[in-house]
Amino acid sequence: MEEITIMEKTILYVDGMSCEHCVKAVKNAVGALPGVSGVTVDLKAKTVTVEHDPATATLEKIKIEIEDQGYDVVG
Repeated sequence: MEEITIMEKTILYVDGMSCEHCVKAVKNAVGALPGVSGVTVDLKAKTVTVEHDPATATLEKIKIEIEDQGYDVVG
């Protein structure tokens, strides 16, 4: 029997991102987490959308990774 992973889409509001360097830093850091299948950053909306397996890439791990890059997760 094959195990099915339910992917979740989470949108986080992030302060401090202002340029393409910010986008690349967040995408690379969060995208490297096990269980993350996609990361989209919208500078204008100040959001980071993450497609992830919540059992492996928990919300807490994602937030820590973003904050480690120097940005504030506000929601």
